[in-house]
Amino acid sequence: MAQPYDVTAVEEKWQRRWRDEGTYEVENDDPRPPYYALCMYPYPSGAAHQGHVRNYTFGDLVVRHRTMNGYAVLSPFGFDSFGLPAENAAIRTGTHPRVFTEARMAELKASLIRLGAVYDWRREVVSHDPEYIRWNQVMFLRFLEAGLAYRATSAVNWCPGCQTVLANEQVLADGTCERSGDVVIKRDLEQWFLAITTYADELLFALDDLEWPERVKVMQRNWIGRSEGAEFDLPVVGLADQGGSPLAVRVFTTRPDTSFGMTFAVIAPEHPLVDVLTTPEQREAVDELRSRAARATERERMAEGEETLGYDKRGVATGASVVNPFTGTTVPLYVADYVLMGYGTGAIIGVPAEDDRDFAFAHVHGLPVIRTTRPPEGFEESAGGAWRGDGEKINSGFLDGLDVAAAKDRSIEWLEHEGLGRRTVNYRLRDWLISRQRFWGCPIPIIYCPEHGAVPVPEDQLPVLAPDDVEFRPNGQSPLSFHEGFVNTTCPICGGPARRESDTLDTFFDSSWYFLRFCDPFSTDVAFDPPAAVHWMPVDTYIGGIEHAILHLLYARFFTRALIDVGLAPGLGREPFKRYFAQGIIRMDGSKMSKSKGNLITPASYFERVGADALRLFHLFVGPPNESFDWTDQTDEIIDGCGRFVSRLWRLVDTPGPTRDGAETADDVAVRRATHRLIQSLGADLERWSFNTAVAKCMEFVNLLMRYASSEDGPHAAVNRDAHDALLLVLAPMVPHVTAELWERAHPGEASVHAQRWPGFDPELAKAEKVTLVVQVNGKVKDRIEVDPDIDAEGAERVALGSDRVLELLSGAAPNRVIVRPPNLVNVVL
Repeated sequence: MAQPYDVTAVEEKWQRRWRDEGTYEVENDDPRPPYYALCMYPYPSGAAHQGHVRNYTFGDLVVRHRTMNGYAVLSPFGFDSFGLPAENAAIRTGTHPRVFTEARMAELKASLIRLGAVYDWRREVVSHDPEYIRWNQVMFLRFLEAGLAYRATSAVNWCPGCQTVLANEQVLADGTCERSGDVVIKRDLEQWFLAITTYADELLFALDDLEWPERVKVMQRNWIGRSEGAEFDLPVVGLADQGGSPLAVRVFTTRPDTSFGMTFAVIAPEHPLVDVLTTPEQREAVDELRSRAARATERERMAEGEETLGYDKRGVATGASVVNPFTGTTVPLYVADYVLMGYGTGAIIGVPAEDDRDFAFAHVHGLPVIRTTRPPEGFEESAGGAWRGDGEKINSGFLDGLDVAAAKDRSIEWLEHEGLGRRTVNYRLRDWLISRQRFWGCPIPIIYCPEHGAVPVPEDQLPVLAPDDVEFRPNGQSPLSFHEGFVNTTCPICGGPARRESDTLDTFFDSSWYFLRFCDPFSTDVAFDPPAAVHWMPVDTYIGGIEHAILHLLYARFFTRALIDVGLAPGLGREPFKRYFAQGIIRMDGSKMSKSKGNLITPASYFERVGADALRLFHLFVGPPNESFDWTDQTDEIIDGCGRFVSRLWRLVDTPGPTRDGAETADDVAVRRATHRLIQSLGADLERWSFNTAVAKCMEFVNLLMRYASSEDGPHAAVNRDAHDALLLVLAPMVPHVTAELWERAHPGEASVHAQRWPGFDPELAKAEKVTLVVQVNGKVKDRIEVDPDIDAEGAERVALGSDRVLELLSGAAPNRVIVRPPNLVNVVL
């Protein structure tokens, strides 16, 4: 009689065993080939939600599957434990961020253990650990020594709700903070930066060799934003600098060949020459525009379309004029919010015939339009205004008759020959602002001395740790700045009174090298042992959300290079992640499932009702892992269906029923063939992350075995045993608990199913007996014919042309062409 499946008892039994026996712990000198599988370490916001379940189920499958294929798999875990939520909670409740954070860490860790996700917990890394803080600070000081860290005044995004600086990516398109929803404003602050732009070209061009989704690489390319063009001066009419030389505005353009069509020029509201260039008559209008631009985000200022201000409001004349060096003509100079001081020179030329925004601006301000590139025949100015494509240069003096590429090169050569400008490359990428006015972060190890300025804290005095007895004030200043015991110190050089830096590091600093610490979290004299890092790196499979496709990945790639270049990671390759997989998100009521939106579905009730295996199976089955899906009222029905499948698997394998020996019948051979096809196709599906199709095939195979078990003659003992074993082995990475229990009951005294090798298959037995050849005529399906799977091109063509449907359409004539893709497709072109 079948024993009922006690899902909770079985799952908790195996979770304890994996943890107690260290099943997935690996040593750095393990003789097996290394494989590094890593899910992005999370911010500990509390117990797991379904987004966590999805992410860590995928990662756990990879770990178990690779282990069964003979690899020593590094599967570590840790927590990105610094951050705003804990500090905001401290402001609201008075609970210290450390207490709040560690409680959330315990909740999330318990959820993941209950999910059955396996890690080498000895390697756990926590970013608020004093040892991790120490190495953060060492790295900062090495970057400072190498000129990669510096301090400067900059206009930054400031969130009044979070009371801190935000990166551009943390500001939504509507100008609000992605976390608090407050309108973000601009502030000028003295901040610390990392010189990521030093590596712009390397970060850009190395993308081509990465096994990453193309959309992720495109996002990084666009964020780096490399633009080739020219800088040159526009002399200002009637004005001179303090030395008496003619005053000039330097502009950058990617299309210097269009300069003959320049009918105006524009400078950014923050340009240092705005006050000098603005006439008294235009002062009020210019000041009003500058004030409005200061309140807008970069995204708002770059936006186009009906929802934005009209160009009569977005740009006003300064009253000054500049000279076009290509023509010698005078054109008016405007100030406009869509020009950014942080890109290029903060000044551009206006060529309305070649640029849509310039065309709209010229139309509003009544400026002339001079076409310098001949558009294609039939192009209507009224349809779009500007022609931005290729064509013959016209109205362009010495460039006439050239194509755009040749004219661009020729115009830059002319500028350089005349001493008016130079060829240059600009980037959208800006240096990384790492200062944060918060307490719950890694303190920046700098001391300010009245005599010696910014002085690094000596390395033998690290880590600099924040005191616990701080007062949390929602006033936009770091709580550390009010703590006299922390701030007041002595200068390491002269011993005189000095003050500590009260800002902390951006938490992206912490997450830009944690994957290296996982390789060797045991050392105390180095951040990580270089040979250990070389052994495991790069990460073979890195799993995380698409929302991290720009900042985190870009910063980690920069950090790896910087660590190598300052001597902290000798021998390491320059790319940290070989393959990146971005899983789809879970939506609920149209929004991404997240704690900040209050739409979380936790796994706890599902663990109790159907078990972790069933919930894991649902996330693998619901759709391709890189696609998003909606959590709806029908979702529970699918999860319950996965629970019923686990129960059917239990009944099938645990109580196989009577079997027979002797010769194998045709039905037995069919099941044996199906077993080998399952092994072959499951291996391929898991390699290419087709998890949903893998689950579907296993469900179909269980149905086959159920029918086989109840067949008239009964199942053959050896065929049945082999089929059950193969099924447990291929399901083990997906539903690890029930397969482990069933394997132990079927093979008492043997090693666990998870210690077994991935099963092999016989290619001859796995070969399909027949496949469907689709026959098309002019691309439309006309017939389907069963053929041998190894049919060649000649045979497939012969079969297709012999089809009654094809013969009818040919009507005795010969086809124009036959396209053959054996064994699946023949397309007959009439």
